[in-house]
Parts: sequence; structure tokens; C-alpha cells
Amino acid sequence: MNLIVGATGLLGSRICTLVADRGRPVRSLVRDTSNPDKVASLRTIGAEIVRGDLKDPRSLEGACRGAHAVISTASSTLSRQEGDSIESVDHQGQLNLIDAAEAAGVRHFVLISFPHAPIDFPLQSAKRAAENRLRRSRMTHTILQPTFFMEVWLSPALGFDAANAKAQIYGEGRNKISWISFQDVAQFAISALDNPRATNATVKLGGPDAMSPLDVVRVVETSIGKPVTVQHVPEEALRAQYSSATDSLQRSFAALMLYYANGDVIDVTEALRLLPVERLKSVRDHFATALAER
Repeated sequence: MNLIVGATGLLGSRICTLVADRGRPVRSLVRDTSNPDKVASLRTIGAEIVRGDLKDPRSLEGACRGAHAVISTASSTLSRQEGDSIESVDHQGQLNLIDAAEAAGVRHFVLISFPHAPIDFPLQSAKRAAENRLRRSRMTHTILQPTFFMEVWLSPALGFDAANAKAQIYGEGRNKISWISFQDVAQFAISALDNPRATNATVKLGGPDAMSPLDVVRVVETSIGKPVTVQHVPEEALRAQYSSATDSLQRSFAALMLYYANGDVIDVTEALRLLPVERLKSVRDHFATALAER
């Protein structure tokens, strides 16, 4: 049995689908407050639904019982509910899950994290605490560290509105980033299951090509046939936001935007050797699909 935590999220739901498509048993952890339509979709693919919450250690005991592997994509950053915070979910919640999985005899734990950013912030501290606890556990582990999801960071929600020829860019936009699709992160996670090469490995993940945000703007301009209006958020403004933030989430997002401004190029050669997957989705592929759906 494969337990997917964060199963109603963007990445978690995709992983559930891929596990089911491969004929493997899927158990999806959902909360009482989870979106009913998303839970229904999980049932449609044949997932076993279990109720639980990372903030409730006792609920995790039953969820982990009988599971061979756990894949955790859970985070409070995109879908926050009452009582959720980086401290309660991303930090203590993940530690609760690792404890429960270890106690239940889970053999393999796959954690979705992200690469080291050269600045301290609460979300990064939470991820590193979970990684370190996992390395000390008796379980085989695989830590996946994908860089920026193109479906999130190159979307209207964060100011990159390709369809309307508008783009908000953090910093000067000249530093390259190995943008990755959440769909490919899901493929890597599935490839790690029952894979000896993934044993106790920490793997950085990126897309097939590194592009600066301004390079991405040029891709969009070619696709839509007109100029894109670009608005820059200066690094100075991001640093001020980071310094003045009184909330862990605000501070973490400001730090992630600074990380974006600095860029991060990841060579995926080693990742593909350890975790073979199908053709990775490029930024051009992403916009070809996203613009066609509008």
C-alpha cells in the first residue's frame, strides 16, 4: 500500500493518479475539511480514502498502518485552513508523520522538499528539520528537491499572466532558473518507489532547460505574437518585505521571491540516471498547453 499525504493538492493528486495508473494500491490522506469534489476524484481512480491531519498524531497512526511506502507532498503554503501554519503543518506536522510512519513499519518514505536557498526563512527551516529527522529514521528515504514549479510561479496567481500579455518578475529577471513541471515531479516521485538507486538519496530536480524570467517572457511573446508588459519587483523591495514580515508565511514567500531573483540552475543528469522518467516538460511545452486551454 502506498500512502499519499497531501493527496488533494496539485502535486499529491497527480501522484495518486500515476500510482493508480501503474496498478499499485493507493491510500489518500484527506481531512474532514478537504474539498469534496477532490475527494470524489480520488475515489474515482480507486484510491482508499483515510481521514487524518498532520496536526493530529493519533490520526496518522491508522493512516500509516499497513503502508509499504509514504509520499508526502503536504504543505500549508498554498492551501491554508484554520489552525494551519508553517510551524504546525510543514514543521511539526511532517515530524508527526515521519514518527507515525516509522512506528508503523513503513519501509520507504519519499519527501518532497526544495533545494537549499541562501537565506534563512521558516519554510526552509521546516523542510530541513523534516529531512534531518528522516535521515535519522530506520526507514529507507528519498528526498526530492525540485526547484520552482512553472505552473505556480509562471501563472496569473503570481503575476505572470501570459494570456493577457502581462508579467510580474522578481528582481531583474536575468538569472536563470531550471523551471520544473509538477507533473514531472510526480513522475520522479513514482520512479523512486521500489527503486534501489533511490535508497537514502537526496536528489535535486529541475526542468530540461534553464531560462531566465526575461527569456520566458520572450517565449510568451513569440507564442502570442505581441509584446508582454513587464513589471519588475526590485530586490530591495523584496528584502524590505522579508525584513518587516511578522508572519512566517509572508517571510517565507519574500525569501522564495529573493531565491527566484537569484536564480537556480540544476543539472538533472544525475536525477535522470537515478530516477528515469519520460520526457521532461519544457517551459515552451507549458505555455503551448496553457495558452491553448484559454
